[in-house]
Amino acid sequence: MSLHSPVRHPENSGSTPTDPYVQLITPDGVRTPDPLYDRWVQDIDGARLRELYIDMAVIRRIDTEATALQRQGELGLWPPLLGQEAAQIGSGRSLRTSDFVFSSYRENGVAYCRGVGMEDLMRVWRGNAAAGWDPYTVNMAPTQVIIGAQALHAAGYAMGITRDGSDDAAVSYFGDGATSQGDVNEAMVFAASFSAPVVFFCTNNQWAISEPVTLQAQVPIANRAPGFGIPSIRVDGNDVLAVMAATREALDRARSGNGPTFIEAVTYRMGPHTTADDPTRYRDDAELEQWRAKDPLSRVQALLASMGLFTDEFAAEARTRADTAAAELRAACLGMPDPVPADVFAHVYSEPHSWLDRQQEQYSRYLSAFAGEENRK
Repeated sequence: MSLHSPVRHPENSGSTPTDPYVQLITPDGVRTPDPLYDRWVQDIDGARLRELYIDMAVIRRIDTEATALQRQGELGLWPPLLGQEAAQIGSGRSLRTSDFVFSSYRENGVAYCRGVGMEDLMRVWRGNAAAGWDPYTVNMAPTQVIIGAQALHAAGYAMGITRDGSDDAAVSYFGDGATSQGDVNEAMVFAASFSAPVVFFCTNNQWAISEPVTLQAQVPIANRAPGFGIPSIRVDGNDVLAVMAATREALDRARSGNGPTFIEAVTYRMGPHTTADDPTRYRDDAELEQWRAKDPLSRVQALLASMGLFTDEFAAEARTRADTAAAELRAACLGMPDPVPADVFAHVYSEPHSWLDRQQEQYSRYLSAFAGEENRK
C-alpha cells in the first residue's frame, strides 16, 4: 500500500474510521515524532514553520477575497480551496523552480507558490483569457478543467525529463473524483512502465462535487496505485509538515531514478465545489464541524503557540500579509481591461488558417453592424 509500513495515526479520513495515514502535527497542535518521516522535515524550525503558516493564511485570504469578488459579479466563477491550504502549501513549497506542475482548477495555492501573479490568477475566472499565465515562466501548466487530463500531461512530460537526462520532476494534482477517470489510470500505466519521474498528488477532499468519496472508493484511494506498480503513501492532508515530508520523499524518489509515487492527501473541502455549487444540499453540518476541528491553520497556530512563537506581533504580521495580498488581488481583478472581442480567434492554431480567418472576418462584419447602430442613435 505504501512506501513503508509503520504504525500510523488512525482517524475518520474518508473510507473507514481505522484507515491510517502519516501525521506529524495533530489537530490539537501537538508535534508527534515519526522515525520514518521526521528526517524529511528536520530543517523546518520555528522560523520556517511561521513562514508556512503565513503562506496558508495568505492563500486562505486570497481564496475568500476571490469568492467575494465572484459574489459581487466581478468573476464568472471561482473554485474555493478553503480547508485544503496545508495540502497545497506543504507540497508546493517542496518543489524546486525547475520542476513542472500540472494542476486542476483548484490549486491556486500551488500557483501562488510558483510565483503566479494576482492578475494572472484572476484572468481566466474573469473571462478575460483562455489561460491565465505563461506556463514556461513559472513552470506550471495552465489550469486543467477536463477532469484528470493533467495526469497524462504530467506523465508525458516526465518521460521527456528522462530523455533529457535531467533530475527534475513533474507533479500532477487531481481530486479524488478524478481517480475514477480513465486518464488518471492510463497515466499511471505509462508512468510505471517507463519509470517516469512524476508525483501523482491526489487531494482527497471527500467530495467529487456532490458524490462522496465513499461511493466510488471502497478502500483508501492510495491502495490503487500499487496495482500499477507505483508505491503510494496516505498522508494527513490538513497537516502541512506531513504533506511536505511525503512530497519531499516522493520527489527524492523521482530524482533518484526510482520512478513515480502516488500521494493521497486526506483533507476536506470546507466550501462549495465552485461558487456555482450549494453543498448544503448534499452534506450535513455535523460532517463540516467534524472537519473544522482539523483545520490546517489552527493546528499550526497551536503548535507555534506551544513553542512561544505565535505572538501578537506575529499574528498581526500574518494578517497584514494576507490583507495586502487580498487587496492586490482585488485591484488586479477590477483593474483588468476588458478583452477585445477578436481575441477569441487568437492562439487557436499555431499557423494561419483560412477557415478561422473566414470566421473572424464574418464576426468582424457582425460587430460592425452594432457599431453602425450605435452611431445612428
